[in-house]
Amino acid sequence: MSLDFQKSCIRPTHTVRDASACIEASRAKIALVTDERGHLLDTITDGDIRRAILSGIDLATPVVHLREKKLNSPYRQPTTAPLGTDAATLLRILRTHNIQQLPLLDAEQRVAGLVTLAELVEIGALPLHAVIMAGGFGVRLRPLTDDLPKPMLPVGDRPLLELIIERLRHAGIRRISVLTHYKSEAITDYFGDGGAFGVDIDYVLEEKPLGTAGALTLLKAGRDPLLVLNGDILTRIDFTALLDFHREHRADITVGVREYDFRVPYGVVETEGARVVAISEKPVVKYFVNAGIYLLQPDAREVIPRDTNYDMPTLINTAAASGRTVVSFPVHEYWLDIGQMDDYRKADADVRSGAVDTHHSQLP
Repeated sequence: MSLDFQKSCIRPTHTVRDASACIEASRAKIALVTDERGHLLDTITDGDIRRAILSGIDLATPVVHLREKKLNSPYRQPTTAPLGTDAATLLRILRTHNIQQLPLLDAEQRVAGLVTLAELVEIGALPLHAVIMAGGFGVRLRPLTDDLPKPMLPVGDRPLLELIIERLRHAGIRRISVLTHYKSEAITDYFGDGGAFGVDIDYVLEEKPLGTAGALTLLKAGRDPLLVLNGDILTRIDFTALLDFHREHRADITVGVREYDFRVPYGVVETEGARVVAISEKPVVKYFVNAGIYLLQPDAREVIPRDTNYDMPTLINTAAASGRTVVSFPVHEYWLDIGQMDDYRKADADVRSGAVDTHHSQLP
C-alpha cells in the first residue's frame, strides 16, 4: 500500500527548486525533509512551493527557510501516522486534516512509508469544465495565420490545440468547450466531437468577438468550475495542483500568474523629496504577469454582461472590487505564450527537442 518514499526524501540543505523537482518527479507529489538518520523534519507540498513563490522566495533558497515561514501557519507541523496503521484509520486522518499525503513513521520516528489519498480512494476525473479560447485572428503571426487559426499552427508535428487538449486529457479533464471565431471550420473539422482524442468537445461560435470573459456567457450553465485557457499557451501546468489551490483558498476566481523580471538599464535613484536616499545600479524588477489561465466558480460569470465585449482583467477587477475572493496561482512549470514569431519558433523547437512533454509535469 505504501509508495517508495525514498524518492520523496530531501535534506534541509536542498533548495526550494530541488523540492519542486522532487514533488513533480514523485508519484506522491510531496517532498519529505529528513535528517541524516531519516527522522522527518518537515513535509513540503506543491502549495508550499507556490506560496513561497508568491512571498518572493528565490527558488535557490534552502528549504529550511520554508520551514521557518510555516511556523506561524496551519501547516507548521507535518501530519503523520505510525507504520502499520490500518487503511480505514489512514483514510480518516487524511480526510480529517484535508491532506493528500501521509508519511508513516517507525518506532524511532523515522520515515518508513508514505501513503496518499489516491491510493485509498478512487479519485476519478477532475471535476472541471475546460474552456479554450481559440477565436483570435493571430495577426502577429501572419502570414502563417492567413490560412489557419493560431491554435491550429503546427508545433512539432501536431497542432498547438491538440497539445493543449492532450494535456487536459492526461490531467483527467474530459469535458472541453472550444470557443471559435476566425476560421472555425479548421478546428471543428480536425477535432470533431473529440472522441478520437479521448475527450468530449463542444464548440461555441462567437458571431462577433466578445473578449475572454464575455465569450463565457455563451456557455450553458453548469455546476463544475470553469478552467479557462488561452488557445495560444503551451504549458505543463499541474491542473490538479491548480484545483487544490483554488479549493484551499475558497476562491471565486484563481488567476494563473507567471514571474517576469527585467533589468532597468539605468541607476535607479530613490528619493524623499529632494533628498537622495539610495541609488541602485541597474536593478532587476520582478512582477507577476497574467499567464492566460483562469479557474472560475460557476457563479463568477453572473457579473458578465451579455452581448458585450468584456475581457478577463475587467472581470477580475470587478470581482475583486465587489468582495469576491480572487487569488493568484504561480505557474513555475514550463509556460510559453505564443504571441510573436520568435515565440512560435521556440515552441516548435522545444517540442521537437523533447523539452516539452505534454503528458507529464516534470520541469525541463
